[in-house]
Amino acid sequence: MSEREQRTSEAIETWNFVFPNQSNPYGNMFGGELLAIMDSTAALAAIRYSGKTVSTASVERVIFKRPIFVGDRIKTVAKVVLVGSSSMMVRTDVFVDKGGDEGDVLSTTAHFTLVAFDEDRNPVAVPELIIETDKERKHFELAEQIKSHVGRREGRIKHVVEKWK
Repeated sequence: MSEREQRTSEAIETWNFVFPNQSNPYGNMFGGELLAIMDSTAALAAIRYSGKTVSTASVERVIFKRPIFVGDRIKTVAKVVLVGSSSMMVRTDVFVDKGGDEGDVLSTTAHFTLVAFDEDRNPVAVPELIIETDKERKHFELAEQIKSHVGRREGRIKHVVEKWK
């Protein structure tokens, strides 16, 4: 039996402008537009980490802390924070570039789960995650809590669905 490769995760960063066609009549960026950017950046982080093709399986704990407006410059940062056998949870944060003394202001955060697969679209193993810093440990622990919560929620939903069949 071969041992799984181990690897550290690196943060992937993308930048975007917010255009009028990405906003509502009040000038706020549509949440769906933002989630698409976040999903794409999360996929880049998962591909970089695993070296495989990936597909998004779920998104959890989306928190819209501050609005984003037309004309804002946004930085999206994604990093693998938890891995399973073929899945990776990627923390993805969006910052608004305020410039000057304000710098980058956290706007939105979410956790995306992506699955690595081979050319036949079968799930494939990913490397084990090496955690090196206190911040990485905190993000790992939060991701474990999210995964646990999702499992409990799915169990309750399955129970209710079975009950009402």
